Amino acid sequence: MCKHTPKCPTAASPDREAAQVVAAHPVQGWSLLCNALVVFEDTGELLPDGQAVAPHRPFATA
Repeated sequence: MCKHTPKCPTAASPDREAAQVVAAHPVQGWSLLCNALVVFEDTGELLPDGQAVAPHRPFATA
């Protein structure tokens, strides 16, 4: 899907969330990235193959 330079990381890459947003829906709480990854505002993800990644927010520090 990625047609820009430099190429975005694939959905299988560890840095997959660094891909560019192609459709943002902040009211609904999700965005579609150019690598076909759907990211949710709670940091959960839906991979292109249908696998779900649980939210992975960092722990708060005092």
